[in-house]
Amino acid sequence: MFADGRTLALAVGMADTSRREPMRPTSLMPQGSVGKTYVAAVALQLMDEGKLVLDAPVSRYLGDRSWYKRLPNAEAMTVRQIMSHTSGLVRYEFDDRFLADLLKDPYRIWKVEEQLAYLFDRPAPFAAGQGWDYSDTNYLVLGLIIEKLTGNTLNAEIRRRVIGPAGLRETIPNDKPELPGVVQGYAGADNPFGGDVMFINGRMTMNPSFEGAGGGWSSTALDLARWAKTLYEGRIVPAARIAEAVQGVPAQLGPDVRYGLGVIIWPSPRGPVWGHSGYFPGYITEMRYYPDAKIAVAFQVNSSVPRALGRAPGGLLNEIADMVRAER
Repeated sequence: MFADGRTLALAVGMADTSRREPMRPTSLMPQGSVGKTYVAAVALQLMDEGKLVLDAPVSRYLGDRSWYKRLPNAEAMTVRQIMSHTSGLVRYEFDDRFLADLLKDPYRIWKVEEQLAYLFDRPAPFAAGQGWDYSDTNYLVLGLIIEKLTGNTLNAEIRRRVIGPAGLRETIPNDKPELPGVVQGYAGADNPFGGDVMFINGRMTMNPSFEGAGGGWSSTALDLARWAKTLYEGRIVPAARIAEAVQGVPAQLGPDVRYGLGVIIWPSPRGPVWGHSGYFPGYITEMRYYPDAKIAVAFQVNSSVPRALGRAPGGLLNEIADMVRAER
């Protein structure tokens, strides 16, 4: 997306190799963790409304839940720490018990408390605020806080506060196994859900709704670029809040990479770049905003096999961004 709002969308390759269906700019794909940017935007809005305090303990909002004290660092972690992955809450989805349960009943509808239960009574890998570990679990907790403060479901608040106002007409929640408009994904022979493909007879091989606040949405690359520009230019969240969100802490995502409040901050020859990466079995997503030029670039690919791109995603997006700059 150009600085002046013009857009350019391209599609190459196949949306479905067995049916010989070509990929189109309007093809939707699960965006994985890029969906955290929607959750973070809602949280930042609630802060601006005085309903959520960034450095308040999470226990202020969820401490009345019967299970809450069983979480690692329950009494010490803050809202800022769960948003920046410095809370000490690790990934519940990496627990072998969760994967076994998911494979046993792939169409189960999960409650967030059931997902958090895989961490109950486990020691934290570090004290709250004293380390960094990327984790969907942090955003599941943040989603519960948002629901507590708004009295509404998380997805309903995202629709009301983000999807509608940003004009994201090609973005849908992954709330069921049947996702109209979402193209076939190729997860490789090691896909634990069986076979290479993610859709069989129009139905995903598992219920993707478990991702929830950790991601949980599908979109087109054009909608992602539109969202990045809208978000980071302060049209959904006040600019002062965005400035705070992109400060970041050192993150184990590459040399000099930082993580802010629901945003990855990458270094580049032209200054910092803001956005998020996303992974879901069968799909890879990248969304980046270049503040020096006020342009946004996003891409999606319907394969999560490591050799799918043949190169580092960040380098590809930087090259695309340079081409966009040249067209200014």
